[in-house]
Amino acid sequence: MSAQNSKGIQTLLDSEREAQKIVQKENVRSHSKLPPASNPFLHTSPENQPKPDRSKRVKDARSEAQREIEDYRKQKEEEFKKFEKEHSSGNKKAEEDARQDADDQMQSIKGSGDKAGAQVVEDLLRVVTDVRPEVPDRVEAPP
Repeated sequence: MSAQNSKGIQTLLDSEREAQKIVQKENVRSHSKLPPASNPFLHTSPENQPKPDRSKRVKDARSEAQREIEDYRKQKEEEFKKFEKEHSSGNKKAEEDARQDADDQMQSIKGSGDKAGAQVVEDLLRVVTDVRPEVPDRVEAPP
């Protein structure tokens, strides 16, 4: 998600740099049309000044690019929120199902314990208190 957003922003920034280079080349070309003896920085004639239309277009292009970036960012944020909402609701349902399953299993275990708990305790006490030593069939005599 953020990689796509960064890629789109990077593309717009690259385009802006390229446009600025083109504008600079145009400025250099317009200054190069002056006679070689004249210095464009010494004269303030209208020929030496950048055209206001060109700088206005650059500003307009920059502001429009910024608006497009903001619109794109808003669109991607909305898509992400929608995606997150759809997938997080599935997790909540899975959590609720798992919790219900665990509760059912706990009830089953408690029910089994309540039914047979007394018998299990009796059997354990009887086995522990009623000791009957028996010699196994396969006992080797000590050397």
